[in-house]
Amino acid sequence: MLFRLRLLLLAAFLTLPAAAAQPAELVRDRTALAIEIVDGDTLVLEDGQEVRLVGLQAPKLPLGRRNFRAWPLAEEAKQALAEIALGRELVLAYGGARQDRHQRLLAHLFRTGDELWVQGEMLRRGMARVYSFPDNRAAVADMLALEAEARAARRGIWAHPYYRILDHREAGAHLDSFQLVEGRVLKSERKGARLYLNFAADYRSDFTIVIERHASRLFEEVNVDPLTLQGRTVRVRGWLKEWNGPMIEATHPEQIEVLEK
Repeated sequence: MLFRLRLLLLAAFLTLPAAAAQPAELVRDRTALAIEIVDGDTLVLEDGQEVRLVGLQAPKLPLGRRNFRAWPLAEEAKQALAEIALGRELVLAYGGARQDRHQRLLAHLFRTGDELWVQGEMLRRGMARVYSFPDNRAAVADMLALEAEARAARRGIWAHPYYRILDHREAGAHLDSFQLVEGRVLKSERKGARLYLNFAADYRSDFTIVIERHASRLFEEVNVDPLTLQGRTVRVRGWLKEWNGPMIEATHPEQIEVLEK
């Protein structure tokens, strides 16, 4: 059984039957028409304001970036978002920070009329992965459930090897990319201001999850102690970096899932 690290380590994971229901923690704001699709997780409203669909990451297109190769299924993800949202009146809803550093709105979107949750539908189709931030954590449990459903059915990106879940021993070959990594925590320890979840004996070269002191407070708020993960099999999502071996920094508890067989 899969247990989610959100409110309690032992909180049961429930698979949602549909993508349309609005999570309770979101606050609705205005309504606007979508007139342009930028990529699989970004669109433009009729007033020219750009919206980044908060909480998910679709396959990326170059969008003018030099030497950037489109990720597999990036065009398909853009087309999926167009099918769902282009030319539709959308309700903007928020559950955290409302703008990013590029002045894009960080909104959850719902179609008027049928109330379809755009983020949920993209995840259900397998056209995006959950991608959360410490200042935007609303609805992540619901999104993880929809992602898991699509992954189990091998829909969209989940049928492509580029997006497969990595074993922790493979992490070093995928630096500077966003990944989902699984493995058993060999040792958890606190050193100074940081918590370390080490996945093998040589912490200087093997995969590690790092949790800074400011992030530890978010874990404490939901009664989760990462030190208790020693010996547990977990999945973590985030950007793989090189720091005494491959590492992912966990800035909030929703990045880590505890897997129980």
